[in-house]
Amino acid sequence: MSSPLVAGVELGGTKVICVLGSGPDDVRDTVTIPTTTPAETLDAVEAVLARWSGYEALGIASFGPVSLDPLDPTHGFITATPKPGWSHTDVGARLARVTGVPTGFDSDVAGAALGEGRWGAARTVADHAYVTVGTGLGVGLVLGGMPVSGLTHSELGHIRPVRLAGDHWTGACPFHGDCLEGLASGTAIRARTGTAAQDLAADDPVWDGVAHALAQLCHMLVLTGIPRRIVMGGGVMVGTPHLFARIQEKLVHSLAGYVSARGLLPIEAFVVPAELGGMAGPLGAIELGVRALSRGSAFGRS
Repeated sequence: MSSPLVAGVELGGTKVICVLGSGPDDVRDTVTIPTTTPAETLDAVEAVLARWSGYEALGIASFGPVSLDPLDPTHGFITATPKPGWSHTDVGARLARVTGVPTGFDSDVAGAALGEGRWGAARTVADHAYVTVGTGLGVGLVLGGMPVSGLTHSELGHIRPVRLAGDHWTGACPFHGDCLEGLASGTAIRARTGTAAQDLAADDPVWDGVAHALAQLCHMLVLTGIPRRIVMGGGVMVGTPHLFARIQEKLVHSLAGYVSARGLLPIEAFVVPAELGGMAGPLGAIELGVRALSRGSAFGRS
């Protein structure tokens, strides 16, 4: 039986990737749109979706925070976001109405987690975490093949880590200052050093603090008892492969032997790079559309 043709939309803070296909071996078209104002951006997305034909479902993976509660009047909205002008924007229900097909909706990082779970670095496990470290910092948790959400989706990029001894930088998050995103995201690294993460030397002292913060995030994820693998992607991780060894070493030191579950060691097989690269999110959006076909649309009858 052939896989369904799905339209996927990954709505990111700087760009939108629209993809038409059924999986990584069947991508029929991709269109990239700059993320500007909500009206301009979503009008452009609608134009792409109107031009395509034959797709059976739509999947949307959006930057957030987003509302995932089907009983909430704001279901499918971007809620309070640092992205200027985008707070309280209807994304999911709007695009579901325009296309008229079953529609799946989740956060961008949950979408990427599903993509890596189906086709990428977590395809051999049912429970994993996907950490994206780019312009922002987020975590998608997948348990039993399903993204984890409750009151909201996880916002683990905004937990406050124990600071590295002697480091008193105030951080770059407009909400929390020195949360994980404020310390270790690409935005934070540029704010602190004046240089993009990919252009910093591997021996730059800033990497010690970044690795320290990200290892604490991984420590916390291990202690949730959920992930059998932590997959790390996003622009900062892709552009700085030296960072993985630092995070892995600091994680082992931080756990101090407390967790001895099978699969945690060797640590190099537990904390791993994303395999799908920049396509994790768009392919995850396709997976959200596939799930909307089989499990029901996030927005009822479209």
